[in-house]
Amino acid sequence: MKVTLRKIGNSEGVILPKDVLERHNLKAGDQLVLIEDGDDLKLRRLEDDPEAFEKKMKIARERMKKYETAYRVLAK
Repeated sequence: MKVTLRKIGNSEGVILPKDVLERHNLKAGDQLVLIEDGDDLKLRRLEDDPEAFEKKMKIARERMKKYETAYRVLAK
């Protein structure tokens, strides 16, 4: 789906189509988290404090790296 960055006041933003908002049960005022994944950008509904989410992801990445061998064996 193609969207365009638009000037909104002193910032720039993306207007999400109505059908996408309805499908994901989003409305004006809902907060989303922007996640940078390499060259990709992802939006996710804010369910937690964003800093808490980032801390959880950091811990998860550390555990995955530390126990990579065990996870690979368990995945078989």
